Amino acid sequence: MRSFFDAARLLLADLASSLFFVVLLSLTHNATLSACLAIMLGLLQIGIQFIRGKPIDAMEWLSLFLVIAAGAATLLTDDPRFVLFKPSVIYSIVGVVMLKRGWMNRYLPAIARSVASDVATYVGFAWAGLMFVSAALNAFVAIAFDLSTWAVVMTAFGIGSKVVLMLAGFAAIRLTVRRRVRAMPDAERNALLISTGVRTQSLATSA
Repeated sequence: MRSFFDAARLLLADLASSLFFVVLLSLTHNATLSACLAIMLGLLQIGIQFIRGKPIDAMEWLSLFLVIAAGAATLLTDDPRFVLFKPSVIYSIVGVVMLKRGWMNRYLPAIARSVASDVATYVGFAWAGLMFVSAALNAFVAIAFDLSTWAVVMTAFGIGSKVVLMLAGFAAIRLTVRRRVRAMPDAERNALLISTGVRTQSLATSA
């Protein structure tokens, strides 16, 4: 699940950087200062990873580019909404990636891949849909409402929607696996549990 949670972390971090800009702007009422500090934060995040020797993936470079581009647009126009559009771009790109059929299968245990890969595909499409909805909602709120409303709505929706979908997806896959495994003939079930390591793990645990 590491890569999956890395993607979720990137989305939440991106929303956090935008919230950082909103908080600064609310406190200082200075779009120029807030944009400059937001750009510095983006550079600092990449710099820390570089110093620690951690790999910097393409999405993180893109996020940095968007911070700089949105910050520059804000400086030129004195319009803070440019920074607020940044999460929409990230959400849209991640949504396109999640449209790939079966992308979730690599993050599932072997028994779930064997028994419920079709359900995982539907859950993966649901995640893609959530990304596109998040992108559209973010853009709409950024245009139609003030900064404080954007901060409340996108924080609540951004975190809440992902937690709900993660739990719902996990439950759907788990229940499907249980139902289908129980419906199998005994010999087929035992062979599946042994081949996927479930039976071995159960015996080791009981021992």
